[in-house]
Amino acid sequence: MSEWWTYRPSDFLMFAPDTYWRQFELHNSALWPFQLLPPAVLLTLAVALVVKLVRGPDQRHENALRCGVAGLAVCWGFVAWAFLWQRYAPINWAAQGFALLFAAQSLGLLGLAARSNLLITDQAGRRVFALTLLAWAALAHPLLALAFGRPLAQAELFGTAPDPTALATLGWLLLAEARSRSGRVLLWTLQAMALVWCAISAATLWTMGSAQGWVLMAAAVLTLCALWRWPYARPNRR
Repeated sequence: MSEWWTYRPSDFLMFAPDTYWRQFELHNSALWPFQLLPPAVLLTLAVALVVKLVRGPDQRHENALRCGVAGLAVCWGFVAWAFLWQRYAPINWAAQGFALLFAAQSLGLLGLAARSNLLITDQAGRRVFALTLLAWAALAHPLLALAFGRPLAQAELFGTAPDPTALATLGWLLLAEARSRSGRVLLWTLQAMALVWCAISAATLWTMGSAQGWVLMAAAVLTLCALWRWPYARPNRR
């Protein structure tokens, strides 16, 4: 028997990288063409929000923000069941725990959407970074399949795959502020859970020998930098 220190993380991987990426291909094939709907809705809502913000903030913007959060809750719940539980769990027993994490995030987002004290941040830098992250999750992240030598059929799409859904959530929540302390705590908790997923997925990708894990870690680090640079500052705004 080999000595324990001769093992590498990849030796403990329960599936081959090709098997992992094949799950996305099967997932996309089963959903086609409906997996294109969530990215389209996300981009439309983001563009509409930007156009309205140019005209000045009002209550409709806050309602649009809450609708977006509710939509994210649906996406996290769908990914928990349709991908993590149905497709990922058969090749990785830990995916059952990941599915529970996504289900909990879905419930948390529903709770946030139900609150009446959400605001659109007026910090321009945070808005720009948030919208950039949203655009990446919806448009650029699926193209990583081609960039890393995989067919486009294995693309990861927002709303149906975990990684771009987590990235879009980080972006959308960066657009939000909360009037109350409890609202800010909920925001931080939801952001933390999305960041935890980025770390888990990055570790999985690195174990598979994929440099794509650096994309997730870069997004997570930049999000933390954005929160440090433009922190939540106005809990009592009316």
